[in-house]
Amino acid sequence: MIALLGLVVGVVAGLFFEPSVPVALQPYLPIAVVAALDATFGAFRALLDDIFDEKVFVVSFVSNVLVAGLIVYLGDQLGVGSQLSTGVVVVLGIRIFSNAAAIRRHLLHA
Repeated sequence: MIALLGLVVGVVAGLFFEPSVPVALQPYLPIAVVAALDATFGAFRALLDDIFDEKVFVVSFVSNVLVAGLIVYLGDQLGVGSQLSTGVVVVLGIRIFSNAAAIRRHLLHA
């Protein structure tokens, strides 16, 4: 219930304040969102498997976002940012779909 309330408050605050992302950070936002989705789907899967731990979720969420952002940043510095961005999205996408399949199997028994 607290998480749902936090989500609602965050959405309302975002609509009210209309935050903008600095131009320098805009290339990293999509990667951060995909990394956050990966951690969220993993947490939901762990919750359904009765192995969810808040500390693990927070560490996973923060570290996924930071590591994905760091990989893309290093790629930008090396001149291969788009290739590494694609690689990060592919790897995290595979993990998201894997977790989504496990969630579907758990909920629908199919």
